[in-house]
Amino acid sequence: MWKPAQRIKWQSSPGRLPDTDEIARSTLFSPLERGRLKLRNRTWVPAMVPWRATEDGFVTTENLDWYGRFARGKPAALVIEATGIRDVPSGPLLRIGHDRFIPGLEKLVERIRDESGGETRVFIQLIDFLAIRRRPDRDKFLSRFLDVTADIREALDMTDADESSVREHLCSLPDESLEGILDERQWESMTRGYRERVTDMHLPHVRELPTVLPDLFADAARRAETAGMHGVELHYAHAYTMASFLSGTNTRDDGYGGSREHRVRLPLEVFRTVRDAVSDDFVVGARFLAEECVEDGSPLPDVAWFATEFARAGMDFLSLSRGGKFDDAKQPRVGQAAYPYTGPSGYECMPQYLSDEFGPFGRNFSATALVRRTIREAGFTTPVIGAGGVHNFETAEGMLNNGVADVVAAARQSLADPDWFLKLETGHADAVRTCEYTNYCEGLDQKHKQVTCQLWDRDDLDEPGLSMSRDGRRRLVAPSWKRSD
Repeated sequence: MWKPAQRIKWQSSPGRLPDTDEIARSTLFSPLERGRLKLRNRTWVPAMVPWRATEDGFVTTENLDWYGRFARGKPAALVIEATGIRDVPSGPLLRIGHDRFIPGLEKLVERIRDESGGETRVFIQLIDFLAIRRRPDRDKFLSRFLDVTADIREALDMTDADESSVREHLCSLPDESLEGILDERQWESMTRGYRERVTDMHLPHVRELPTVLPDLFADAARRAETAGMHGVELHYAHAYTMASFLSGTNTRDDGYGGSREHRVRLPLEVFRTVRDAVSDDFVVGARFLAEECVEDGSPLPDVAWFATEFARAGMDFLSLSRGGKFDDAKQPRVGQAAYPYTGPSGYECMPQYLSDEFGPFGRNFSATALVRRTIREAGFTTPVIGAGGVHNFETAEGMLNNGVADVVAAARQSLADPDWFLKLETGHADAVRTCEYTNYCEGLDQKHKQVTCQLWDRDDLDEPGLSMSRDGRRRLVAPSWKRSD
């Protein structure tokens, strides 16, 4: 992962430990009821991909254990990982693109309900993504995969040569020469791996996305409701299809790109189609980027305007993230695919303890606060979910009381200690295991390995019935909290 040049070492802290009286008076542990969104308090575990599904996208025992462990900590809301809405292979990522996935998702909801005593609301994040391929071997790409166009022939002065001769000559050239012969996308496909964009209007399936996606999302939402979920979170963030429509880099010329009015058009159409497909009390919200953190990305005023339009359309919550784009991702090794959290924008999404003068904690707060303020000034009370390096009570409570957000989401801290909200709530703040922000978990995610936390994955390995990683070296869920009272 990219790191700031300053490389200042920061240390997370449990902060001031609240007593039970302060917790009882706190905003964090007060209920929230805004329209359809009803939470017993303001605690939220956002979507994290643990890579525990089958290769066909079905729920496994490991999925049940993973989400059951978070539910045991009784957060007010738990968002199931980014779940594919298409019925296409996507590796060990959950899918919801066909009715055959419903029984497994029903078991997941039941496990969360049982572990939380019915106190945790269950949402599922719905995602669409375009094709991305692994970086190929250079000569294999040139000799097999590259489309030998008339422009390439002309650049080589080999207009009449047979294709095999052209490919052989291309393989003999140094990269410096090749870069001047291949166009930008061909060069990218060779050096980084092929990646589709929403602006690839020459591809029929990309051009037709606005006519296809609303129904795909709506069908997925219907399945989520059938499985017993309380709601869905539409994934409009990071490097994926819907975020790309919102992005300032979206230059489509079909009424779905260019101006911000056109860029927000498909996200609104998807929401409205989903809203019409589910029952009136089913929650439908979205996660999107407060800042893209890439060149030509949507400026913050555009994002605040998007948020206001989402609120005007009737979204039940708005969850704000940051960065995580392919645009500036690090070049992958041969045989690997680009990973959107390896560049500067990826760092903004998942900053670590080696940071700049601003540090890894709260990098998204000011942008989130501006978005929330803009929504409120427009007359809407839509709940805003805030996140970004939250790991103690002081920070969480400050977010709520200083107008940053209405609900506090914490991913890495919840992974480090799935019971941390419950420990705070029950007067055991001194027992919270605090995330160190080494991004050990992110490194596993990048390799599509089963995600764990280094603070607990080697502890109590002799526990009966323990689920272990595929290499047999790490436990897959955090140890149980042994309460002292």
